[in-house]
Amino acid sequence: MIRVAVSGAGGNLAGPIIEGIVASDDLTLSGLFNPKRAGSEMAGVAIAGEQADVDADVMIETAHPDVVFDNLASWRDLGMAAVVGTSGFTPERLDHLRELWGTGAPCLVVPNFAIGAVLMMRFAAEAASHFEAVEVIERHHSSKPDAPSGTALASAMGIGAAGGTSAEGSEELVTGARGASVEGVRIHSLRLPGVLSQQEVALSNAGEVLSIEHLSTSYQSFAAGALLAARKVQSLPGGVHLGLDTIL
Repeated sequence: MIRVAVSGAGGNLAGPIIEGIVASDDLTLSGLFNPKRAGSEMAGVAIAGEQADVDADVMIETAHPDVVFDNLASWRDLGMAAVVGTSGFTPERLDHLRELWGTGAPCLVVPNFAIGAVLMMRFAAEAASHFEAVEVIERHHSSKPDAPSGTALASAMGIGAAGGTSAEGSEELVTGARGASVEGVRIHSLRLPGVLSQQEVALSNAGEVLSIEHLSTSYQSFAAGALLAARKVQSLPGGVHLGLDTIL
């Protein structure tokens, strides 16, 4: 049995993951962490308020971007492998994480746990070099704490590495109208109360547009990928890895 703990217990992403761990026959829920909910219980497990009170083989980190680096430093020091579902890992933040984490245990940063989203990112990267221009449009709930989403950032990095780029030349009459540029790829972030998670990658040549889209309608869509990552992360070499496709 793999002992798995979840950081950010009580959050929207953590809930279905915890349920999935409890229902599995090869994972056991060995700990929960959230200082704001310390002392309460989920699935019969007490939520710890101190990192040192958590014991696990694998930590699934889902906490807010503001605290994720402090948490990860603790999980590293405690010798855990980590699966990171927290959003907001720009190229700069990934570089910082690599320096922080080192090459001891494996740490897998997963911009999106949904299998369909992983395939969307892969398909977009494969198609990118065949099109003159590509842009990313991502839609998330208005309460999402960051923009662009981790999925959009990872998509843009993958597309840019594959040779994709956005068309340039239009003058912005209002700053930000053309979106943010990540690795030469434009990202447009929409925040709407009626949306959970939706992303489109639009690729275009003269006379044609290819749209690759993924939509999550429930947080349940993220559980299977998170559990897969928990099962596989310890097989990776020490250091930081990016994307669920690393273990698919």
